[in-house]
Amino acid sequence: MATDQYTPPHPIQALPVRIVIPVALTLILFILTIFLFILPKMESFMMDGKRETTKHLTETAWSVLDYFHTREISGDLSASQARQAAVALLEQLRYGDDGKDYFWINDTTPKMIMHPYRPDLEGQNVATFTDPAGNPLFADMVAITQASGSGFVDYLWQWKEDSTHIVPKISHVMAFEPWGWIIGTGIYVADVKTEISAVTRKITLACAGIMGVVLLLSGYIIWAAAASRKARLAAMARSALQEKQLVQADKMASLGILVAGVAHEVNNPATTLMLNAPNLKKAFESFLPVLDDHFARHPDARICNMTFPDLRTRIERMLAAVLDSSTRIKQIITDLKDFSRPADTRTPFPDPAIDVNQVVEKALDLTHNTLKKITPHVSAQYGRHLPVVSGDFQKLLQVMINLLTNAGQTLENPDQSITVTTSANPHKNIVTIEVADTGPGVSPDMLEKIIDPFFTTRRDEGGTGLGLFISEKIVSDMQGILELASEPGQGFIARIVLPCAKK
Repeated sequence: MATDQYTPPHPIQALPVRIVIPVALTLILFILTIFLFILPKMESFMMDGKRETTKHLTETAWSVLDYFHTREISGDLSASQARQAAVALLEQLRYGDDGKDYFWINDTTPKMIMHPYRPDLEGQNVATFTDPAGNPLFADMVAITQASGSGFVDYLWQWKEDSTHIVPKISHVMAFEPWGWIIGTGIYVADVKTEISAVTRKITLACAGIMGVVLLLSGYIIWAAAASRKARLAAMARSALQEKQLVQADKMASLGILVAGVAHEVNNPATTLMLNAPNLKKAFESFLPVLDDHFARHPDARICNMTFPDLRTRIERMLAAVLDSSTRIKQIITDLKDFSRPADTRTPFPDPAIDVNQVVEKALDLTHNTLKKITPHVSAQYGRHLPVVSGDFQKLLQVMINLLTNAGQTLENPDQSITVTTSANPHKNIVTIEVADTGPGVSPDMLEKIIDPFFTTRRDEGGTGLGLFISEKIVSDMQGILELASEPGQGFIARIVLPCAKK
């Protein structure tokens, strides 16, 4: 984007790279070590510890069965009494933080011997019993104990006594061969994850504190190192700005020569259009009686797939448009020549009394086809009995067309609008034309540069960045002011303030 404003480097680019990169890499390595190595290892260790605890609990319950079996062998209890006493004791045994973790017993059939929270299964064969995922958990327990005497089983089970809450569970089972029983207990994965999350939060807070201290120290070092660099960048910015301003001045001088040459080359074909367009219109009007008589006798005849009345109306509009456009081209050529001349050789304004309402109406007519493709919400509010202004009607029209076109190009959707308002302040002896849109607006920094020559945000779309620059120059030559106002997200306002014509 060409502009005479120097754009300073991004703040990140101004930081000393040799300081920033090591600090950033250190912090990244620290974070990755904590969250990708230490925390996963800790989670694995905690899960292994819970499994080992569950195994020890199962072995403790197994020792209860062994105790009553010993009393059975010694003759203190019958086989039935020993089994009943063991079941009664284990059925009441609880552990855990809330005292709701339990043991259960099934045999190798498998048949459920005892389950504190599922008495409905007691006495039933559970060989085909499956969890919600379809795992035959009790059959798996029998297979594991028959293969190795004990082991772990993963499955889905109800949350303690709540039969409606199904969660993952890991259980350890152990065979008691003298009675053909299997004793088991388990841990809920959610409990382990809760403990892991609590530890993770503490470690995360500690890491955040360490990182905060490191960042503060690093920030101070970087700030100190960047201070001297900032001074160098400021000097470079001033030098670059001066260089760009010299280049821009040279461009403007070259532009004047180029404009004069282009205007001269375009002047001949424009003159031909202006001479031939009225003759074509007169010739067509001379043909009309003959054509009217012919098509009155042949009303069904069509030309270019149109009836003669439609074609006649369209040709009249096209001829009028050609004549009007050739006049505008001629005026633009005159304006370009005038623009390229030194200020003291320019012709005075030809219109001592301009009605700004007529200028606005003409501009809206000329931009109607362009703006209606962008938004249907284009309106005008004309002040009544406005005083006239002195200047050049065509040049003021050029300014209005440019402002309306710019407003249309900034709109982002058809629901946004453009409003033109004319008014007068008799006390200040001024007339005002205001073009307001409800588009995205521009930032304060952009607003300061938007009138600069060659500054444009639409370079890829063919924008030259000269529209507002030339418009401001035309308004200034008319002893007026072009004011621009905008806030991001609140639209854009261009206001032309012109002095009233002297009476």
